[in-house]
Amino acid sequence: MLLLLAVGSVFFPGLFFLSKRSLKLLLGCSEEDAAVLSTRVVSSLQAVMASSAGCIIVSSCRDVLEDTHWLTDAYILFATPYFAYDVYAMFLCHRQRLQVKGHKEQGGAVIGYLRREKLLVLHHVFMLAFCCPASLLWRQGRGDFFQGVLFLAELSTPSVCLGKVLIQLKKQHTLLHKVNGVLLLLLFFCCRVLLFPFLYLAYSRYASIPLLTVLLAAPWQCNLGAALLWPLQLYWFALICRGALRLATSPPLQQHQH
Repeated sequence: MLLLLAVGSVFFPGLFFLSKRSLKLLLGCSEEDAAVLSTRVVSSLQAVMASSAGCIIVSSCRDVLEDTHWLTDAYILFATPYFAYDVYAMFLCHRQRLQVKGHKEQGGAVIGYLRREKLLVLHHVFMLAFCCPASLLWRQGRGDFFQGVLFLAELSTPSVCLGKVLIQLKKQHTLLHKVNGVLLLLLFFCCRVLLFPFLYLAYSRYASIPLLTVLLAAPWQCNLGAALLWPLQLYWFALICRGALRLATSPPLQQHQH
């Protein structure tokens, strides 16, 4: 248990600093660009690993409640440090951006960062403080199928990262950005927006009870997690839709200027 936590604690920051150094040496990226791109690289890799683990777990569990797979707890332990790393890595990017622009934020860089990224920071803190411990302790070796489905939520992350990289490189007018935008809408809707309704539907079919009854039958930890995490997914999906609509309705000249 402690070994997997230690490996994750070294792996994600180590990959970030290795990627940042490589981008600076091999591609001549600035400190700011290298830091931002490296966060995207690490986030995308974590998403690929989580999604792969989810596919393996889901495909291996015929009984959605009783079947188990060793990869479930193993990946939770390994990936838990990622959320702490990501908060710090995003702060480094924020601070570097301020230094390049020569700006000073009221209350300091930390307060400015928390103000700007409050939802994402709260999401990561909630994952660390509640979701990861709850997934490891209260399940008591049951429900690996549902945990695997939750891992599949990360399928949309590489498209999110690619979209941000293309915007950073001022390539938002390209065909690649438009194709990625469509893919992002589909993946985010299927893997994030429909995620929690699917979990409740799967349990209602397993237990042969009405869908609305699942709210009463499900453990309180499940209901609390869904109540706090699902609205965030809906909000982020609305932002993605708004951005896609803005890009689709912008004239080509304006897209090039941005």
